[in-house]
Amino acid sequence: MTTTAPRDEQLWSRCDGCASLLYRKRLRRNLDVCPECGAHARLDAPDRVAHLVDPDSFTALPDRAVRVDPIDFVDALPYPHRLGAARASTGLDEAVVCGTARLGGHPVALAVMDFRFLGGSLGCAVGELITRAAERALADGTPLVLVTASGGARMQEGALSLMQMATVSQALAGLREAGLLTVSVVTDPTYGGVAASFATNTDVVLAESGARLGFAGPRVIRQVTGAALPEGFQTAEYLLRHGQVDMVVPRHALRGRLTALLAAAEAGRTRPPARPAPRPAAAPPAARPTGDPWETVRTARHPGRPTTLDYLETAFDGFVELHGDRLGADCPAVVGGVARLDGRPVMVIGHQKGHTTAELVARNFGMASPAGHRKALRLMRLAARLRLPVVTLVDTPGADPGVTAEQQGQAAAIAENILALSVLPTPVVAVVTGEGGSGGALALAVADRVLMLEHAVYSVISPEGCAAILWPDSSAAPQAARALRLTGADLCRLGVVDELVPEPYPAAHGDPAVAAELLGRAVAANLAPLLTVPPATLVRRRRQRFRRFGAARAAGPPGGTVQARAAGPSDGTGPAGAAGVPADGRPEVA
Repeated sequence: MTTTAPRDEQLWSRCDGCASLLYRKRLRRNLDVCPECGAHARLDAPDRVAHLVDPDSFTALPDRAVRVDPIDFVDALPYPHRLGAARASTGLDEAVVCGTARLGGHPVALAVMDFRFLGGSLGCAVGELITRAAERALADGTPLVLVTASGGARMQEGALSLMQMATVSQALAGLREAGLLTVSVVTDPTYGGVAASFATNTDVVLAESGARLGFAGPRVIRQVTGAALPEGFQTAEYLLRHGQVDMVVPRHALRGRLTALLAAAEAGRTRPPARPAPRPAAAPPAARPTGDPWETVRTARHPGRPTTLDYLETAFDGFVELHGDRLGADCPAVVGGVARLDGRPVMVIGHQKGHTTAELVARNFGMASPAGHRKALRLMRLAARLRLPVVTLVDTPGADPGVTAEQQGQAAAIAENILALSVLPTPVVAVVTGEGGSGGALALAVADRVLMLEHAVYSVISPEGCAAILWPDSSAAPQAARALRLTGADLCRLGVVDELVPEPYPAAHGDPAVAAELLGRAVAANLAPLLTVPPATLVRRRRQRFRRFGAARAAGPPGGTVQARAAGPSDGTGPAGAAGVPADGRPEVA
């Protein structure tokens, strides 16, 4: 916003976005967001702290900024003169305010940058203060929230300012090793050395609406390349589409989003009860005979069948979606984020199709690109660091088979997910909710417990693909469906699936609310006994589970000898009462 008088005397401000003349008090009540066009004006650090943290909870760190002039830099003015002028005009010692506070009732360490102080530039004192805030978070065992606003490194301090990128990043690495959440809130503008270090290497990157983020600024890019820049280039909304930030949040919603993330992180660090409170029982559907496998395939593909986002809306609570692979894309065929199941935070990741033709096309029919698999991988690893269980919802014909996907390393992306899930030190429950197609499905289904909805399918290849290869043509798909043993009942007999989740009549699309209730109860029941199992035991049992699917197992007769049962397989990862997890909920010792 452009103002027309010194701050103490301001009555009116002109919006830089729409040129509206705004009453200053009204603008301040609206957190300096234009009520006409939504443009977000810059907030200084004290105002930002007051907006985010609980009243009277902020305590500044005792460390004061050290006055440095390491290279005796002089341009039009000596560097100490510039520092003095910045201190006088802002009332701050440096370009960052650091302290401890409570945010939504959760303790945090906080570092908030102020663009008014030499453009929020990153110098030795700023780097030292942010590093000390991170060290305080580590000592206190609390999350760290960073609010960035910077033009980049402070040129007047030469190469020493460059080193601050590594200094602060190392401090964040210590928090990552300790499993403590780090969140950056990117505000306008964030460029250069700050963008290329602690603004983007935190666990979660939130961007305020309209914020700009990049390594090189637009003017530099135009000068060097001579290229015209895309519309909205480097804005938060542009970055979200290109997978660089987890979410774009308007200023009035920032506090709520941060509170939800902090609540999940805090819950992950507390030991769960042996048994969560049970859900109210839903009326189970009447038992029905298993139909023809081809009909099951068609039911699994029904356009009205609930999607991952539908289940997140009804079976889970408080979903906060996280976006992007941080490498350049946000695959719409995979969605994920933090949610609550029976009051406990979990990381939910799933394939997303849609119900209409437009939705299916926009989501690529649930076929994940390499960016989708890498987004899932990032969220899995974040869940492990925060000690959150992972729930995956599988519904895909298979991974994206396109040329671009192959150029971007589709096979390697799937392989990396399978490898990561094999060693993930947190409980994993997978549910095949619709189609479980080939490696694209397995990339989310290497789990401690694998469930299938009653009318879902799970196979190495689609019936059409199998028929096209092994039969004269794809018209033999119904015959291939029967031969592939792809129904839940078949896969329970083979030991690939642990439990079938019933569906309302005639299937999940007939009553999505009941389907969601049944799914939620099944996931909660299968997750409960895993929560108290030591991580090393979880990983060992998961490996044993998949080791069983070797040649000796495959040599058994069709139909197998392993029967589906609620208690799960004999590796001890099933509900209470299964081997290795006694009925009293005490885990086997690793």
